[in-house]
Amino acid sequence: MEIIAAHHLEKYFGTLAAVDGISFSVQKGEIFCFLGPNGAGKTTAMKMIHCVSKRTRGDLLVFGMDPDTHSRMIKQRLGVVPQENNPDPDFSVFQNLTIYARYFGIPREQAEERAIGLLEFMQLSDKMDAPIETLSGGMKRRLIIARALINDPELLILDEPTIGLDPQARHLIWEKLRHLKSLGCTLVMTTHYLDEAERLCDRLVIMDSGKILVEGSPAALIREYAGEEIVEAFSSQEVISCLQSQDIGYDIFGDTIQVQAEDSRSIAHILMQAGCSDRITVRRATLEDVFLKLTGRTLRE
Repeated sequence: MEIIAAHHLEKYFGTLAAVDGISFSVQKGEIFCFLGPNGAGKTTAMKMIHCVSKRTRGDLLVFGMDPDTHSRMIKQRLGVVPQENNPDPDFSVFQNLTIYARYFGIPREQAEERAIGLLEFMQLSDKMDAPIETLSGGMKRRLIIARALINDPELLILDEPTIGLDPQARHLIWEKLRHLKSLGCTLVMTTHYLDEAERLCDRLVIMDSGKILVEGSPAALIREYAGEEIVEAFSSQEVISCLQSQDIGYDIFGDTIQVQAEDSRSIAHILMQAGCSDRITVRRATLEDVFLKLTGRTLRE
């Protein structure tokens, strides 16, 4: 069942095409991710999905409804985790949830019951009455996710869900997101943490300049664009000459040479036999290799 269906979706700001004719679908119960460098259009695409920004052209359905004409009905069925932590500082942790529940017309007793359950789910029960300013960054992030779940959404939109968090907090949120998926919730997210997308997502798209470059599962994209393993060595003339003499393709990134190879250990052995043993490593190819190969290594502001 398609929760989201987009065909030739466009969003212009003046003459700038922030989203330029993209097509994609999101199936019920999956974790779907938008990846891309800054300015790629991924957040703009997400805003159209959760009825914040109207599309310029193209077709978009969420729960089979048009966000331009049925935004209220769609919003009742989704939760949104924005990139910034924005709890209300005038209320306690518990009140941030119960007061937010009023936007969905949830009765007071039911809202309080849900708030207690969500704080337990996000491991914030001991902070129920705490002022917002006493919370750590990780606690605030978990509170924002709990707030997005107060209406028991069928679709959860997450913009950089673990931004700025330490490894322990990130792993806790990953665990909670997987649990939500197991309950049948559909999740759509953006992230700049490529390992996060690789671990969590069933499918993803990589965008650049408003367009979708590729779509697929993380594992399939890694196999297609980066292979199984990567050989890395210190960039030197000896290494370059050795690879060229064996007609082995390579890429140079700063002071590192990378070789994408099926038989990586043989290439490492060739380099070592030629006396090029300085900083030779063999590692598993990752989604980051795919991302950098497709979008480049130039810094985006």
